[in-house]
Amino acid sequence: MVREEYPRPQLRRDNWCNLNGEWEFCFDDSDAGLRERWFDCKVPFNQRITVPYVYEAPLSGIDTRDRHEVVWYRREFDTPHMNADNRVLLHFGAVDYEARVFLNGVPIAVHEGGETPFTVDITAFLRKTDTQILTVRVYDPLEDQEIPRGKQFWGEKPLGIWYTRSTGIWQTVWYEIVPRSYFERVVFTPDIDAGLVGISVKVAGALPGQRVAYSISYKGQSVAEGENALVAVSAGALQWQVDLAQGDIFRTGFHTGEEYMWSPEFPNLFDVELSLVHADREASTDCVWSYFGLRKIHAEHGMIFLNNKPYYQKLVLDQGYWPEGLLTAPTDDSFKRDIQLAKEMGFNGCRKHQKLEDPRFLYWADVLGYLVWEECASIPMFSFNAQRRLIHTWGDIIERDMNHPCIVVWVPLNESWGVPHIHSDRQEQHYSQGLYHMIHGMDPSRLVESNDGWDQTETDICALHNYSHGERNDNGQYQEFQESISSTHALVHHSLTGRPAYAEGFTHHGAPIVLSECGGIGLAVEADDGWGYTNAHDGLELVSEYARVMRAVFSSQGLWGFCYTQLTDVEQEINGLLTYSREPKCDLREILKINSQQHAMWIVNNEE
Repeated sequence: MVREEYPRPQLRRDNWCNLNGEWEFCFDDSDAGLRERWFDCKVPFNQRITVPYVYEAPLSGIDTRDRHEVVWYRREFDTPHMNADNRVLLHFGAVDYEARVFLNGVPIAVHEGGETPFTVDITAFLRKTDTQILTVRVYDPLEDQEIPRGKQFWGEKPLGIWYTRSTGIWQTVWYEIVPRSYFERVVFTPDIDAGLVGISVKVAGALPGQRVAYSISYKGQSVAEGENALVAVSAGALQWQVDLAQGDIFRTGFHTGEEYMWSPEFPNLFDVELSLVHADREASTDCVWSYFGLRKIHAEHGMIFLNNKPYYQKLVLDQGYWPEGLLTAPTDDSFKRDIQLAKEMGFNGCRKHQKLEDPRFLYWADVLGYLVWEECASIPMFSFNAQRRLIHTWGDIIERDMNHPCIVVWVPLNESWGVPHIHSDRQEQHYSQGLYHMIHGMDPSRLVESNDGWDQTETDICALHNYSHGERNDNGQYQEFQESISSTHALVHHSLTGRPAYAEGFTHHGAPIVLSECGGIGLAVEADDGWGYTNAHDGLELVSEYARVMRAVFSSQGLWGFCYTQLTDVEQEINGLLTYSREPKCDLREILKINSQQHAMWIVNNEE
């Protein structure tokens, strides 16, 4: 068994089974499988693969970069022990790109989308025999420019900023046994100003007379508990608020905040237990465990505020690739280790770039205290079908990740990928504005960045990219870089990329400015060659160059944060502070010293 941890940390149950591990596997280059009914389980598959690693990854056991757009998976699992009222839910964390699922030869689901989860109720398709046969066909069209591709390259070898593609199952497959009535969704909406948390639940198969019992604890101490009746039984919906400020735990230090609010410095979490209570109190009930953090993020006066205090974001770009697993982390501890290393260097968060990361990463970011700007894979071209797919994906993203306190910014577009004419094309501008308003309509509690890098439309943050710091001995180019980020006016009007901060018809109206990509200093350690935006010859020079870039960033009187490129090397990119295998390239304590210095905006605001 691999990746044994519970895959959905925001809604946990006891009765579940992990289906990772060895599966039968087969390439279907002639796309004959559907026509020849391979899902009937009579055709033997000629390979074995370790799920959840894609066939291109070494940990899959296959490890080939050859092009195969259609692949098949099959495995057997034992019939779960359950009573007549139970349901069995089959979950897929992520399958890239289109998945067709069959159980015992019967088609049961089709899902489109390479980064988002899906669930199938398989109860009606279970055989009465001891063994069930699960088959999955995956189609990943490698040159289709209307699907979210992100950094996945369509060629045989990675090139430039493009990395090895991933085809097939790349997150955990699992099933769980639930009662006839069960929690389908739980949403927490913290309100730190009022000391409240809103709780909203959706119950599948809701029954008359059912109630929801809740228990909230903080660091092992009970905070609140109670029961509420399901109001709309037909919809299985219930919403209520819990006043957390009345608990004994908050009678001292409530107004200082650190004792109970979530931040990178104080990653405080509340544990929640929810149970369905039936009218007769005898029927089997569903019980789930979750958590939330009291956290507020907002922007005003040109600054970003965390929990009503100005907060300077020191982020690092994180591509979420590993040499052994590509998009899939080798172990759950891999996520934890990446965050710990970043925090050791003085970063308080990351921009998770061109990838919707595994929920286990977000769990560790919640637990360890680590801000996340979340985005998904971009689509290369602009078309109706591409728009539809990205809009649908963002709905699934917010539904999956709404409860994670670590996420503070949603980033639906990056560097005009998929909107190449957004500078002057009103249709593409409408699309950007539509994404911005749609995301805010689903989640008003976070900031939204409209088109990270340049040519922004409506946006809560003015996020700019600038790699023009030049080589160490090129003082003229460095001076120009320094001047271009020195003030709000310079940042908005002096573009060294040749691309303006805002699209035609849009201007800066006081949104906080973040240098959301910069640096990219290359140093080859594990690789024989590779590229960075500039280069260092050893670890000492890497530190010196990092200090030079950060000197300009921290002296800026217009920036309210930065994101350094990047945390680790990725294949041919050698501009990480860590190697691809997560070994430090320099003394991380020196990076911490640089990141710990005061920035100009902090000095100005404290003097005022």
